[in-house]
Amino acid sequence: MKYFILFGPPGAGKGTQATAMVEKYNLRHISTGELLRKEIAAGSELGLKAKSLIDAGALVPDEIVEGMIESEFRTVKGVNGFLLDGFPRTAAQAEALDKMLSKTSEEVTSVVSIMIPDEMIRERIKHRASIEGRADDASDETITNRIKTYHGKTEPLVEYYKKKGKYSEIDGTGTIEEVREKIFALMDRF
Repeated sequence: MKYFILFGPPGAGKGTQATAMVEKYNLRHISTGELLRKEIAAGSELGLKAKSLIDAGALVPDEIVEGMIESEFRTVKGVNGFLLDGFPRTAAQAEALDKMLSKTSEEVTSVVSIMIPDEMIRERIKHRASIEGRADDASDETITNRIKTYHGKTEPLVEYYKKKGKYSEIDGTGTIEEVREKIFALMDRF
């Protein structure tokens, strides 16, 4: 089983590329937000816990999110692996993922990081905001905060995975097709 992690700042094209990655390599895309919504809709024990926390305005703790991901790993069949998007976000979550996978003698296959310069993040988010009519996403202050949050949260994880020899960076400044070709060339090695 392969376990890929998708990194990239807002506007890097993760959503667009994830769809192609999942199709080409027969992977199950695991988005933490999507998982939470699915578990809540199903009324599972984890979903009920998450719903009560969300309804109270609290963040869902790592253990609940990790439990949902582990459940996906155990129950999803007929795929060649998983593409994690939005997890891990912290070093503690990365360590928890390593422990989770070690239970079945597995490990993260590779981190695929789609990188674009901060100025391009600004341009793409503003463009997306105008197309989707999302005024909240168009303010410079919001965009600056999203960029700062991404760098602050992700850079420790980049180092974590570089030390393990699992980190690969893709230049995301080209066309969708050019970036996709680079991603596929990387993933074909695994």
